[in-house]
Amino acid sequence: MNLWFRLLKVLIFGLFRPRLAMTEVSRLRFRVWPNDIDINVHMNNARYLALMDLGRFDLIARAGLWRPVLRKHWQPVIGGALVRYRRPLKTFQPFTLASRMLGWDDRWIYIEHRVETEGGVACVTMVRAAFLEKGAIVPPDQVAAEVGFAGEAPPAPAWAGQWRALDESAFDDAAPLRAAQ
Repeated sequence: MNLWFRLLKVLIFGLFRPRLAMTEVSRLRFRVWPNDIDINVHMNNARYLALMDLGRFDLIARAGLWRPVLRKHWQPVIGGALVRYRRPLKTFQPFTLASRMLGWDDRWIYIEHRVETEGGVACVTMVRAAFLEKGAIVPPDQVAAEVGFAGEAPPAPAWAGQWRALDESAFDDAAPLRAAQ
């Protein structure tokens, strides 16, 4: 991971920031550094996704999920991402990464990441994530119970079913690769 200093910053500052409920918004402030840019002299598309790892890390830490992750040897994993790049980020430009869990279904936790600047939203990403225990997905309701989430579980976003259907049809692992015609 080439974000060690940023990870340390998130970890250290997270110790002093208030705890979050599972569905509250995490906000992290960053700046685009020269090692974040690509040949187009704006932040590399892959760097957005790497920084979003830090947003999820902050959510896990501040929501108290780090305890069951360590105790039960859970592995947080990503099952997919939908990304919309809206405007470029230039070198040294400050931005805020807002991350929140939108809801969950029987398998996935849906997380929204928004990269925000003074000029508006630069990137919006929807991620579906899960925790694995011994290779099996931990039901999101069990994850919520581990941190004492009270109340009605927020439903998965309406588009989540369409995403699952797309995966089942377009990304069928059993389908052979076809040569371009």
